[in-house]
Amino acid sequence: MLIAYESRTGNVARFVNKLNMRCLRIDENITLSEPFVLVTYTSGFGQVPDKTAAFLKRNSRFLRGVAASGNRNWGDGFAKSADRISEQYHVPVLGKFELSGTRKEADHFVREVESVALLGTEQSADAARSGRILPAHQR
Repeated sequence: MLIAYESRTGNVARFVNKLNMRCLRIDENITLSEPFVLVTYTSGFGQVPDKTAAFLKRNSRFLRGVAASGNRNWGDGFAKSADRISEQYHVPVLGKFELSGTRKEADHFVREVESVALLGTEQSADAARSGRILPAHQR
C-alpha cells in the first residue's frame, strides 16, 4: 500500500525511510487514484498541518489509515493530528511516534499497514460477491 507523507523538519521523512515501502511526499495539488496510508506531523497545539488538510480534501476517498509524529512534551497534544484525521475521516490511527520514531515503532506501523491492506482486499472481495457497495472511505 502506498504511504503518503508530509514532513516539515525531516522527522517524518526519516521515519518513512525506515519502512521499506512505496512512499510519496505529498503536496496539496497531488490527486491519488489508489488506497494510501497517511503519515504526517502535528503542528501547533495538536493541529493538522495546512498542506496535509488540503491534500486530504482532494484525496480522502482513498485514505485507509493515519499515523503522526509528535513530541511527548506536549502531553495530550502528542501526535494529536492523527486523532483529528481519524475522527474526521473515520479511519484508524495506525501509529504515533516521537520525532523520527524507533525501529520498533516503524516495524509496528508496517504490520498495521499490512493489516489494513489485507482487510481492504477482503472487504472489496466480499462486497463484489454480495453486490454491496462499500462506503467511500473503505474503497
